[in-house]
This record gives sequence, C-alpha cells and structure tokens, in this order.
Amino acid sequence: MLEILLTRHGKTPQSEPEQYLGQRLDVPLSDEGRASAAALHDRLEGVELARVISSPLRRALETARIVAPRVEIETDARLLEADYGEWEGHTREEIRARWPDARAAWEADPSTVGPPGGESGTDVARRVSSLILDLVSWEQGLDEHPLSHRVLLVGHSTVNRVMLAWRLGIPMRDYRRRLRQDWNNLTVLRFVSKDDGLLVLANDVGHINGVRGATWV
Repeated sequence: MLEILLTRHGKTPQSEPEQYLGQRLDVPLSDEGRASAAALHDRLEGVELARVISSPLRRALETARIVAPRVEIETDARLLEADYGEWEGHTREEIRARWPDARAAWEADPSTVGPPGGESGTDVARRVSSLILDLVSWEQGLDEHPLSHRVLLVGHSTVNRVMLAWRLGIPMRDYRRRLRQDWNNLTVLRFVSKDDGLLVLANDVGHINGVRGATWV
C-alpha cells in the first residue's frame, strides 16, 4: 500500500500580500516559512519515509530539506507550480484590475482557461497524474511490502489541489472552489491500486500548534 504525504511549501517574502508565484519567480522561504516547515519536521519525526520528492523550485526544495533532512531529496518537474504566465508576481487585486476579462474567465473555469501565457488546470493535471501513477506502479513493484510505503511530496497550492481533484473525482473546474492547501499543511492519500485513492487527512496544520506523530493511522 502506498501512502502519499502531501504538503505545500512554506511562506515566502511574496506571501503577504500574496502574489501569484508559478514557475518564473524562484524565491526562498521567509523566516515564517522556515519555522512552519520545522514544525512539520517535528510532527513527522519518527515517521519512516521511503522517498521524498519535491518540486525543483527553491521554496519547495528548501521546505523538503527542512522537513526531511536525513532523506535524499528527489526533484520532479511534474510537481512544479502551475505557470501563471503574465500574472506571475502580481496580487489578486492587481490581476483583477489589469486583466478583468481574463481573470473572470479563469475563475469561471480554471480547468480549460489559463492565465495569459500560462497553464490551465487540465495542463497541470496531465503532468501530476502521471507522477501519481508512476508512484503507485513503483510501490507495487517492490519486493518488500510493509503495512505501507510512505512518500512525501512537496508541492504548491495549485498543483496539489489539481492532484487531489483528479484523484478524488472532483470536477477539475472546481479544484479552486472545493479544495484548499495551506502553507506546510499535511494531507494524506492512501492507494492500494491505480484505480483508487482514499483521502485520509486533509489540509491539517495541527503541527503548527504542537501536534506530533502519525495521527492519521
């Protein structure tokens, strides 16, 4: 059985006020972001991780190294945040003022409409779904089968929500309306085969307040 532990990177200097960060601005964590990543590290202390896979972007990779300092960190471009195109580095208010029609169309259906010069939700789903299917195949091909093999994925807000929508059967156009991924949250999905996917824990940030251990078991 495969357990995917999913988190979003910690806060960055562009988080307050929040700017759209996709693939084009490669920024580090803020002090607050590093602190919340350390809290997630403390929560997962003693939880065995078979693999840790991160988006190659600096904010995610830095998060992964804080959360799992004793595990070799793999990077996979399929975990990159959605490409926000011309909206990169702008706040919601700026986007609504400068691109009102494009923003309205995107909010109505982000599965088929992307920011100018960027990716749609369907574009993101193509790459992230292939990663999940590869991981399920990898786990099923292992000779040893403990209760579960746990893999930590360190991604971003949109890529994580698209992944969850795809796997849980939520219409892709609703991934923004129905799913949330806070900074350094913990979300857990459990797989027995490629055709299933059980949501065990969703957007849990209890570790920020001191929760420790595998509370989802």
